[in-house]
Amino acid sequence: MSLLTPEKSHVDPSAQVSAGVIPDQSRAERRTSFDVADFAIPNGREEEWRFTPVDRLGPLFRDEATGGHLEWSEHLPQGATLSTMSVQEWRDLGLAIPADRAAAVAAAHSGGVAVLDIAANAELTEPVRIELTGVQRETVHGHLLVRVGKHAQATVVLSHHGISDYSEVLTVEVQDGANLTLVTTAEWQDEAIHLGQYDAVVRRDARYRHIAVTLGGAIVRLNTNVTYDGPGGDATLLGVYFADAGQHLEHRSFVDHNAPRCTSLVTYKGALQGDSAHTVWVGDVLIRAAAEGIETYELNRNLVLTDGARADSVPNLEIETGDIEGAGHASSTGRFDDEQLFYLQARGIPEDAARRLVVRGFFADIVAKIGIPEVVDPLMEAIDRELAAGSEAGA
Repeated sequence: MSLLTPEKSHVDPSAQVSAGVIPDQSRAERRTSFDVADFAIPNGREEEWRFTPVDRLGPLFRDEATGGHLEWSEHLPQGATLSTMSVQEWRDLGLAIPADRAAAVAAAHSGGVAVLDIAANAELTEPVRIELTGVQRETVHGHLLVRVGKHAQATVVLSHHGISDYSEVLTVEVQDGANLTLVTTAEWQDEAIHLGQYDAVVRRDARYRHIAVTLGGAIVRLNTNVTYDGPGGDATLLGVYFADAGQHLEHRSFVDHNAPRCTSLVTYKGALQGDSAHTVWVGDVLIRAAAEGIETYELNRNLVLTDGARADSVPNLEIETGDIEGAGHASSTGRFDDEQLFYLQARGIPEDAARRLVVRGFFADIVAKIGIPEVVDPLMEAIDRELAAGSEAGA
């Protein structure tokens, strides 16, 4: 028997927030396919698309190659290599299958798969860096496979800049005993659109950490999925996002606990400011009957800085076995705390500086979990710029 647990929510009634609903089917039953024709063009009434402005995504649903591309640059420390494979070769690996039309289109029409390999037993002393930049408004499909060899340790930073209508498939394989930290950043220009399906397979006793930083773009919608292949795997999904006026930033995570004695932690935090700023977080965890002795927790927090912003937060937990160490989830959305602002101003701190301190405090615990200075420092500088821009717009 499957037990569907509704969200635990503590909500400030003055904030605009949409409560979660129990999904109408198990995540295990949702369609996956390599065939684009198996997915109808979304109309916005589907459960997985109901928050998304699908009317603005038409080019990314078309079953056709575009010839568009992003500029690519990389930094590869010793132990990391780049190569390519065909889409069919990627399919034959059996690591991931597209779960919606956009991902199926991207996989079918990417023209090939870039492959980043980290050698077995390698311990990279500096991050692998891949930077993708859109130089003009065009439809682009991207495809990247990251493979981390047995007992290797690495950090990979994948950053997105510029302007594009971009849809990508990213597949990660973390082999036995390996340890990977993957950082993905979306710092697009205001008009850009970015859809992504990110899939990770965590093998026996492997550790995987994905840090998603989303700050720019008109629409960014990322699906982050984890499955296990063997006991002892550990997955941590961390997300930080900041939405301005008119932005739609959507993050969906799915942790499929399909092996025993594995763990997962999902923590996403976001701030919103400006009219029609919209964020969405949907967190799904499925604990299958075979996943005995697992432990999982997911958390989403949203800070609404101005009127006119909206945060939707939907945690879902589906349990098929009672033999687990622990499982839980929590979600909250609240307005900016004027009392904190008053307290700081009363001690001589200017309003702009006080607002930055409050927002920095809101993000402090997740920033501590990230723990990578070269990621954290630019992130906090970018958030300060967002706050400053919001203050100027409201002046």
